[in-house]
Amino acid sequence: MRNDSQLKIFSGSASEALTKKICGIIGVPVGESQTITFSEGNIYVKIGEKVRGMDVYIVQTIGLNPNNEFMELLFWLDAFRRSGVNSVTAIIPYFSYAKADKKDEPRVSIRARVCADCLETAGVDRIVMMDLHSPQIQGFFRKPVDHLYGRNIFCEYIKSLNFENYVIASTDEGFAKNARYFANTLGVPLVIGNKQRTSHNEEAEILSVIGDVTDKTVLIVDDFTISCGTLIESAKMIMSKGAKEVYALVSHSLLSKTGVEKLNNSPIKKLYITDTVNNPDIIGAEKIEIISVADLFAKAIKIIHNKESLSELFL
Repeated sequence: MRNDSQLKIFSGSASEALTKKICGIIGVPVGESQTITFSEGNIYVKIGEKVRGMDVYIVQTIGLNPNNEFMELLFWLDAFRRSGVNSVTAIIPYFSYAKADKKDEPRVSIRARVCADCLETAGVDRIVMMDLHSPQIQGFFRKPVDHLYGRNIFCEYIKSLNFENYVIASTDEGFAKNARYFANTLGVPLVIGNKQRTSHNEEAEILSVIGDVTDKTVLIVDDFTISCGTLIESAKMIMSKGAKEVYALVSHSLLSKTGVEKLNNSPIKKLYITDTVNNPDIIGAEKIEIISVADLFAKAIKIIHNKESLSELFL
C-alpha cells in the first residue's frame, strides 16, 4: 500500500464498530479523536493526533440520528481542514437524506442537495457511500462520489445458504433494476411487487405481486427498512399467492424495537442486513442476521489511497 504513514482513518460517533473492523482489515489503528455532546445538544469534536499533510478518511453513517450525525460530520470535516490535511474523504456507509432527492410537492426542500452543498462547503474532497436510495443524487455534488453496492456481498451469502427453488423479489418497481441484478447473478427468476404510498407515515400498501411464487422460497431484496412495514406487507402478499417461505435482505436497517417486534410476528423467517448502521435496538433479535461490509469499504479506501481504479467494486 502506498505510504501507509500518510493514511489516517477516523471514526465519527455513529460508526465506531464498523471503523474498527475496517482498520483491522487494512492494518492501521483507528485515529485518536474525541466527540462530546453537551447537555443542551451542542456537539464538540477534537482530533487527538497530528494529521497535517495526511490523507484522512472519516467514517460516519447518517442513520438513526441523522441531524446530529450530519452536523458532527460537518464539524469533523472543518476540523481536518483547519489541521492542514492533504485530503479528507467522507465514508458515509448509509446516507439517510438520499431519500430526499426531488421536489415532488409544492414548497418543499430538496434536502439531499442542501446536504451536498454543506459537505462541500465544509471541505470534503471525496465521498464514498453504499446503496443509495436515489443514486442520481451523485449529480448534486461537484466533488467525486463513489457509490458502492452491497449486492455482491449479499449474492455470495445467498449462495452459501443453499436455497432450493427460490426467486428474488423486489418490493416495487423502483428497486427492480437492482433486484434484477440479484436474479441474473444467481440465475433465478425475478418477481416484482406493486406498491402504493399515499403519505409520509412510512406505511405502504402492496397491491399485487407480478410473477409466480407458488411453492417457492422468496427472497425479498431492498435498500433500507425503517419500520419493516413494506417488507412485512410484501411477505403477506407473497405468502397469500402460495409461496413456501419468505426471507428478506436489506442493506440498511433502522428498525426500532417496535419494528423488531413486528418482524418477529411476521411471515418473514429471517432478515439479513449489513452493519452500515450501528443499531442497538436489533441486538439479540432472533430473526435478524448481520453481514459485515467492512471488507468492501476497506477495499475502497485502499484503492483510493493507492490512486487506483474503483471499477472492480462497481461490477
